[in-house]
Amino acid sequence: MIAPAVLRALRKNKTLRYGVPMLLLVVGGSFGLREFSQIRYDAVTIKIDPELEKKLKVNKITLESEYEKIKDSTFENWKNIRGPRPWEDPQLLQGRNPETLKPKTT
Repeated sequence: MIAPAVLRALRKNKTLRYGVPMLLLVVGGSFGLREFSQIRYDAVTIKIDPELEKKLKVNKITLESEYEKIKDSTFENWKNIRGPRPWEDPQLLQGRNPETLKPKTT
């Protein structure tokens, strides 16, 4: 067994008390990060089901297709309508003049 005087000296040593746990944390964290980052690269090698892959290719939305949808729209005659706040009635607010909806102050 180790003598009590040696144990007391080891307990008072700041390097062993604070340095060794810090060193273990840094070295252990490095190994842990390596394992977790490897998961990302392993996930890339997973094959996708061909049926799901076909479905994903069919539903491709491109910028050009969205542009074709709105190309002929006119944005000259639009009106900015404020949406209702949570405590307001939506049917009361839509289509009304905003000045008439302001609370009257006396």
